[in-house]
Amino acid sequence: MRSFRTRLGLISAAPLLLAACSGGSDGGNGPAPTPTPANRTPVFTSSPTASVDENTTGTLYTFAVSDPDGDDVSVSVVPGGDEAAFNIDTTAGTISAATQLDFEAPADANGDNVYNITLEARDPGGLTAQLDLEITVNDVVEGMTVARVGTGFTQPLYLAGLPGTTQVVVLEKGGRIRVLDPATGAIDPVDFLDVSGETSAAGEGGLLGLAFSPDFATDRTFYINMTNNTGDTEIRRYQMFSGSLTQADPATADVILTFDQPQANHNAGWIGFAPDGLLVVPTGDGGGAGDPNGYAQNPNSLLGKILRIDVSGDDFPTDDARDYAIPPGNAFAGAAGRPEIFALGLRNPFRCSFDEVTGDLFIGDVGQDAIEEVDRLSMSDGGTNFGWNIQEGTQDYGGADRTDLVDPVIEYSHGSGMTQGQSITGGYVYRGDLELIKDHYVFADFVSNNVWAVPVDDLGPDRTIFGSEFLRINGSLRPETGTVESISSFGEDNESNLYIVSILGDVFRIEAEQP
Repeated sequence: MRSFRTRLGLISAAPLLLAACSGGSDGGNGPAPTPTPANRTPVFTSSPTASVDENTTGTLYTFAVSDPDGDDVSVSVVPGGDEAAFNIDTTAGTISAATQLDFEAPADANGDNVYNITLEARDPGGLTAQLDLEITVNDVVEGMTVARVGTGFTQPLYLAGLPGTTQVVVLEKGGRIRVLDPATGAIDPVDFLDVSGETSAAGEGGLLGLAFSPDFATDRTFYINMTNNTGDTEIRRYQMFSGSLTQADPATADVILTFDQPQANHNAGWIGFAPDGLLVVPTGDGGGAGDPNGYAQNPNSLLGKILRIDVSGDDFPTDDARDYAIPPGNAFAGAAGRPEIFALGLRNPFRCSFDEVTGDLFIGDVGQDAIEEVDRLSMSDGGTNFGWNIQEGTQDYGGADRTDLVDPVIEYSHGSGMTQGQSITGGYVYRGDLELIKDHYVFADFVSNNVWAVPVDDLGPDRTIFGSEFLRINGSLRPETGTVESISSFGEDNESNLYIVSILGDVFRIEAEQP
């Protein structure tokens, strides 16, 4: 009965509650009128910055503005900036150059090729918003262009000239080496080599580097850098099929050096022969933020180093994983530490190259939190320490003593600007015939897509070149269709022509612009 009365009481109370909540018709005041919403300020939704190449015609920038209340908005130009250099259509929302914008003869108030325009949006209620717009004009290196000479590759990572031919080989991350004829764009239907079944391409692994023997004309031998199916690094030697310049014999595979990779990143990848015929193998620090295990500074670890070995000998005949000799001049030859080490203190030297004139090694070392860098190494300076993880670029990182550490010759900060990036792609000292970049080190950033050149004579000891001193050459690298982006590597053919490899599948060649 108690339960029944409780339920009955709840049921009986319901009409009273409803009556109390109802306005009814008992003379109440009724609902309050809805207030008129306050007028809201219009908003510019377009970027406050723009970057254009000099002498660009047509629309340079399109601005956009919206009103939260859906009202029509008028736009006007606020005097006092560099607006006189432009035709500004406030109805269509477009800005074009009144005359050609010449980088060498800037017409902006500060003379720095950064043009300032202030736009004002006004709604019918009188509320206004302003956009302080900066338009930066870029220098275009005239007389130079880029041609797409190959396409259809799957994640290409490297290119090298095929000795004895006018062709090049292109390495794909998954494990194929393919032969490209740059003159026609034709790709040989038969692979130069396919190790895809033996390669792990997880993370930053895969088929990462290749070097032809200096005696390829007679020994038909080449070397590759790859991560095997367990994710560890292998340096392998191969020979060509008899009588062939375009097809390797997979049965000749010989693993001459192997070492563990603790994680799937920072595998480096490039390999190359120094002018003295010794094989140079840059290695990453094993992965993980900040080199948590300290491998790059550990003389007993091969990680985070420049290794240098003599592939013509064998100082370890009973060790199948060490099929080489140790040359004199290495950092720890005959001392405590791994004798293969020539230099140390690197994070992820993904792309490197030798200068054919000086013989120096230029190392593009991918940075950690703030800095990307290029290091220069003379092959007579065994024991050089580039500082990672004690320093990042020229900046302190680990807080330890920085005495005797060698600073980079090039450094730039992380960001999206024209002198910034997130992941360096090391390049080449160009010694070809294009005067505009001749004797310049040409390099790029994989993320920001910036491509720069710096005179090699400026890259000496005890001096670091920063981003403000770079020559940005993107304005000259315009293929007939599309863009040059996601640059995974540079490369050279046998005539010292410079190529750009995009991981998106294209190969480009930098060449003279036709009149």
